[in-house]
Amino acid sequence: MKALAITAPGKTEFIDQPRPTPRAGEVLLQIKRVGYCGSDLNTFRGFNPLVSYPRIPGHELGAVIAEVTAGVPAEFQVGQITTVVPYTTCGTCPSCRSGRVNACRSNQTLGVQRDGGLTEFLCTPWEKLVRSDKLSLREHTLVEPLSVGFHAVDRGQVAATDTVLVFGCGMIGLGAISGAALLRGARVIAVDVDDAKLALARKAGAALTINSKTENLHERVQALTNGDGPAVVIEAVGLPATFRAAVDEVAFAGRVVYIGYAKEPVSYETKYFVMKELDIRGSRNATRQDFADVVRVLESGRYPVDETITRTDPWTNAGVALAAWSADPSRVTKIHIEV
Repeated sequence: MKALAITAPGKTEFIDQPRPTPRAGEVLLQIKRVGYCGSDLNTFRGFNPLVSYPRIPGHELGAVIAEVTAGVPAEFQVGQITTVVPYTTCGTCPSCRSGRVNACRSNQTLGVQRDGGLTEFLCTPWEKLVRSDKLSLREHTLVEPLSVGFHAVDRGQVAATDTVLVFGCGMIGLGAISGAALLRGARVIAVDVDDAKLALARKAGAALTINSKTENLHERVQALTNGDGPAVVIEAVGLPATFRAAVDEVAFAGRVVYIGYAKEPVSYETKYFVMKELDIRGSRNATRQDFADVVRVLESGRYPVDETITRTDPWTNAGVALAAWSADPSRVTKIHIEV
């Protein structure tokens, strides 16, 4: 069978691999659709420190069950559409022992620390399957990236009475916006420097938007929150400026959740940590409950699926599409590859 491998920074090629054989308790999946993640882009660019080459990318999967084995529950049948929780758990590290398996110290994500799903067939334990009879292949493929933002919403303990400020309206930010607004009923203020992304954020559930390039961020936030600031700030950009702004803008006794990685050290006015008595939290990957919550929102039909997928490319164009994204990343929210 064929797979697309990133063989070195900036280079891809199709390679031949043996078709995998599922063991007891596993299912064989025929991969039909793969979404490119920012981690795949960083691997292509040579910026992903967790990756060795060659690496088959892809952990946002839409697949069809091709074979089931002994030990797989009867609810999973050949021909069903599914997606996959792409993380591993060791069961013994402090995160796993505390029940926060999404932050497993030894996690290996498909397409990052181990080969991913941009291939024709893939085996996985049945416990990693998440599916819905109501969702299409492309909707299943959107579940994992949206779940990362949903997990940040859970980490922020967002309630319907909260005002939530989300920095960044890329794919992860859209997950946080829709998780806060469409799932939990919160009032969401979305912040970005791109009007097109802000327009999409409104369709994803944001009640209000701020273009921080053309508007005064602090003045607008104060005006929209009666001078209090938002109860929760979710940072999904990964810049020192937005890391600091999250602390500056959040309300007293508020919660700050960081999803993005800052690529350089961040200097803070740390007095606000204490003066505001802030809860500052990281958010990593997602849980099965986050996946289930995304499925519920997608099943409701309220999330803008069509507008989120920037382009869909055929299997033969998978390498070209990745290179095109690298050349002009600002214009892309999500690229899907049809395998």
